[in-house]
Parts: sequence; structure tokens; C-alpha cells
Amino acid sequence: MKKETHHSHASKTLFLSTTFLLLLLNTSTAADQPPPISSHRHLLSYNGDPLAADPALNFENPRLKGAYIALQAWKDSILSDPNNITATWTGPDVCNYTGIFCWQAPDDPCERTVAGIDINGGGMAGHIPHEVGLLFDLTLFHVSSNRFCGTLPQSFTNLKLLYELDLSNNRFVGKFPEPILQLASLKYLDIRFNEFEGQLPSQLFERSFDALFLNDNLFSSKLPETFGNSPASVIVIANNKLEGCVPPSLGNMVNLNQLVLVNNQFSSCFPSEIGKLKNLTVLDLSNNQIVGPLPSSIGDMESLEQLSIGNNMMSENIPESICQLPKLAGFGYGGNYFSEESPVCLNLLKFDDKRNCFRGRPEQRTTLECQRFLARKINCSSFDCPAFSPPTAPPSVSSPPPGSPYPLPAPPPSNPTPPPCACVQPPPTN
Repeated sequence: MKKETHHSHASKTLFLSTTFLLLLLNTSTAADQPPPISSHRHLLSYNGDPLAADPALNFENPRLKGAYIALQAWKDSILSDPNNITATWTGPDVCNYTGIFCWQAPDDPCERTVAGIDINGGGMAGHIPHEVGLLFDLTLFHVSSNRFCGTLPQSFTNLKLLYELDLSNNRFVGKFPEPILQLASLKYLDIRFNEFEGQLPSQLFERSFDALFLNDNLFSSKLPETFGNSPASVIVIANNKLEGCVPPSLGNMVNLNQLVLVNNQFSSCFPSEIGKLKNLTVLDLSNNQIVGPLPSSIGDMESLEQLSIGNNMMSENIPESICQLPKLAGFGYGGNYFSEESPVCLNLLKFDDKRNCFRGRPEQRTTLECQRFLARKINCSSFDCPAFSPPTAPPSVSSPPPGSPYPLPAPPPSNPTPPPCACVQPPPTN
């Protein structure tokens, strides 16, 4: 199964941020909770009574009873559990289930509630049932590196407090999961290494996400014109089938720290507006079909550390100002048709200039190949890319809770116990 080496560790360290978040989200009330899940779907029942549990079970509070119903429905939908994670999912004390984390309810510190689910790397197979929508107080949902399939249930719209959603490295299919767009609190979205397909919705880049990992799916559309409205600091949409223009609106993404669009089918000129991204440290547009010159405005990006534009069809010269950027440590521009480069570029710590048209440099294209390509004139206006429009208001991103952004300290080894509350009774024993 596909994995990224840093991913599992990072996702397992995010629970502490969620516990702080719950303490901050103290304005929710019972009136804010969404209506029950649609009755036309089959719900877990006891003796034919929907959304009921065995009356012999004694629950600490109604929230945990709802969590029990949701988790039992999920357990019932799991077809394979090689690590026996759900073996502990029995009885009314859901806070002791493996991978389930409880904390004080955001609107009632005297009640415990299920605040997080982290079963990353479990290898489980099955689907996510609609009863999961009963976990109204959930802020963290991590199911990376399993074998869950199907689509995300519509009941996910009930999870109004969800802050982190990690569905990566599974077998989810279909179009971009629309319920995600209705989660106002969601900041961290990771759906990479699945089989989502079709268009990326324009609303995705108008929401206040801080990190978007959409890579290694089957998305096959143009980037919407709203792309530049995103306040995210990290956007990774590599290894899809995106096409068309690299939108000039990206010049409005002033919060952006990393942009990775490698291995798609973009086929336009490189927009000069990229130079407006003064905070960008990583830019990777390699393995596309980008043509024309490399914008000299990149030489104004003083935070840039890694620049990869290899394996495109770019030409003309490499601006010396780019190679003089103070933090630039790696610059890959091989596999293009550049014909001039400054000696300064050859002094970088790491660079790749192979398979270009540089005279006197090793492993270059043949003279005939370069002549044939460079004889063609590039008209960047012929791609009909939308014109750059400055934002009407500066994009902003909500301040993260204490402990964010990532990485975070490691979580405690066991389910944490909230601070004592006089009105909380010990969990029942059966």
C-alpha cells in the first residue's frame, strides 16, 4: 500500500491540538446540533427500534450512547480487521475503545464525549456507515492507511466541529466528497492516495482550509478560477490529471508556503504573478507541459528553498536572479529547452540542468532537436488563461489553536483524562 514516510508519524501526533480546540469551542449549544439522520436509511436498532441500544447497558450520558450506536454500526460494517482494533469495541464505555479518544464536551465540561478517532495504519477493510454522523462532537477523524472503500456518507455534514479529516491511503471512489464542503470548522484535509475523480469544486478554494492534500487521485479538470482565493499554507495536488492553465490568480495566495502540482497535464505559460508569493518555500511544477519563458519575477521570492520545473517544455534563459535567491538550495530545471544559464546556477548546492540546450554542458539535447523546437514561436496569450485580478480583500486564515501548526508533541500513551469536574460521575461498570 502506498505511503509517505512522514505521514503516519505526523497524523498520529495531532490529537493534542484537538483537545485544546475542544476547550476553545465552548460556544456550541444543544440548539446548534444538526437534526437526526434521514430515516429512510437503515440505522442500528435494538428490537426494531431505530437508534436504540440494549436497555441493559448503562451509559454515562446520551452523547456516549449515540457514540456507542455509531461505533457498533461501524464495527458491523468492517469486513476485515487484521490487527483486531475493533476487538475492544464492546460494552458501553466507548472511551476505552482502541483508537477512540474522549474529552470534555465543548458545551458542557461536566460531560465526556468522543472527540477524536485515530485508527491510522489499521489495515481494516469495509466502509464508513452513515451512523458515524451521530458523533456530533468529533473534531479529529484519522483513518489513513486502511482499506475503506465507497463514498463518504452524507451524514458527515453533522460533524460541525470537525477540524482534521484524514482519509488518505484508502480505496474511496467517486467525485470529490461534497459533505466536506459543508464542514465550516475543517482546516486540515488529507484525501491523497484514493480514487476520487472528476472536477475539483470551486468552493474548495473559497473555504478557510490551512492544508489541502489532494494528490494521487484521478481528478481531471482545470483548476477553478477560485484557486487563488484559498488562504491555505500548503496545497498538494500532485499526480492527478489536471489540465489547462496554471492560473494567474495564484498570485493572490499570500499565505502559501508550499505548492506542489507535479505530474499533471498543465499546458500554458508560467504566470509571472508567481513572484508575488513572498512566503513560498517549495514550488514544484515539474512533469507537466508548461511552455514559454521562466518568469524573472521568481527572483523576488526570497523565501524560496526548493524550485522544481523539470520535464516541461520551457525555453529561453534561466534568470540569474533566481539562482541568487538567498535560501535556494535545490533547483531542478532539466528536461526543458532552456538555452542560457548563468554560472551562478552551477554553484547551487543541488541543481539539475540536463536535457536542455546549453552549449558546453553535459547530457544535453541534440542540436537538431533544439533547433526544431526553438524555431516554434510561443504565444502565451493563445491559451486564453483568465486575467489576474487582485483580491478585493486580503485572504486570511483563522488562527490555529494552541499547539498548531504541525508537527506537534507526541500524544499521551493512553486515552487522556479530562480535568476533574465535580458533576461528572465515574463511568459505569458492567
